[in-house]
Amino acid sequence: MAMFPTKAKILHRLLQFRHTFWSSPSLGRAPCSRLVLGIETSCDDTGAAVLDETGEILGESLHSQKEVHLRTGGIIPTVARQLHSENIERVVQEALERSDTDPSRLSAVATTVKPGLGLSLGIGLEFSQRFVRQHNLPFIPIHHMEAHALTVRMLQPVAFPFLVLLVSGGHSLLAVARGVDDFLLLGHTLDEAPGDTLDKVARRLSLIKHPQCTTLSGGQAIELLAKDGDRMRFPFRTPMGQTYDCCFSFAGLRNQVNMLIMKKEAEEGIEQGTLLSCVNDIAAATQHTVASHLAKRTHRAILFCKSIGLLPSSSPTLVLSGGVASNQYIRKALTLITDTTGLRLLCPPAKFCTDNGVMIAWNGVERLREGKGILPPNVDVSYEPKARLGVDMTAEVKAAAIRLPSVRMKIPN
Repeated sequence: MAMFPTKAKILHRLLQFRHTFWSSPSLGRAPCSRLVLGIETSCDDTGAAVLDETGEILGESLHSQKEVHLRTGGIIPTVARQLHSENIERVVQEALERSDTDPSRLSAVATTVKPGLGLSLGIGLEFSQRFVRQHNLPFIPIHHMEAHALTVRMLQPVAFPFLVLLVSGGHSLLAVARGVDDFLLLGHTLDEAPGDTLDKVARRLSLIKHPQCTTLSGGQAIELLAKDGDRMRFPFRTPMGQTYDCCFSFAGLRNQVNMLIMKKEAEEGIEQGTLLSCVNDIAAATQHTVASHLAKRTHRAILFCKSIGLLPSSSPTLVLSGGVASNQYIRKALTLITDTTGLRLLCPPAKFCTDNGVMIAWNGVERLREGKGILPPNVDVSYEPKARLGVDMTAEVKAAAIRLPSVRMKIPN
């Protein structure tokens, strides 16, 4: 007499079917595709994602700390650390569950270890090293800016070499990407990053009190109000106009804006913390000057690269990435430069420009493919709050002293 299968046998067959089903090439997943878990905690977002070798996002999770830091007027490192600590285990578990992936199926774990806030980096690194040792997995330390630079290659075929402009709340740099771990640094910020400047201007203007901006970050508030502002009413000086290199400086611009705000508060007879009547115009002028500075330094970088053959003669590319790259006005400013110089401008969608676990996992995939920077689980790794990207060529750029042809920065709102 035939026996009915036991529950255990039924479960075993179901698992076999699921494995066969998801391994089918006809469904878009390679039969033995390696999987990478990416973990990101460099600043104020806790992110995790699982990707396969094709760049397919199998599952991801992100916990944003934006609302907390908006209430405190800026990122407090100890608060950021505490929030990372409270959420990282849940975020990683969610990414694994959404990807239907058990840790035993992972080929490696990639984690941001530099640069960023030390207290935040430490939480991600500590968790990751416990995780890889528990599950005996290879570990791939990731440079945050390298991950931003390579994200575009997950979305479309972009061959090396290409020029990249990375702009965020904590960083700004220009570099030539020649390989997964091969970069030439042409310029970097000398003081504060553009995102930091926009956030500080927004706080000084008390934009969180503006009815349209209560839930927006500083940079988002500036961009929104600038749409209805007159950028020419307050003509701020573009920084470093007489310095012929590709480095950035935004602290001087912020000082110009602060001086104007103090003057206008006095004229309107209001105290600091009260909204000025001209906030839209100040926002527009600030954003325009930031965009102009970024565009001019990028223009010089393009001319320098062309002068010594660092970019291909056919279809040279500029990649724009990082949180500030989500700003549409800045994208338009860079478009003027790429149109003038014959480059194509590529920028990941906004959700991939900000910090996330996907870009870290993808960087891990790229490194895993080439066997670069892959460590056994028992190797101790240190985080680095400050870390340059690639080989520093800023002195060579400055020595070239390239003067820019005139480009009218008539950027549509």
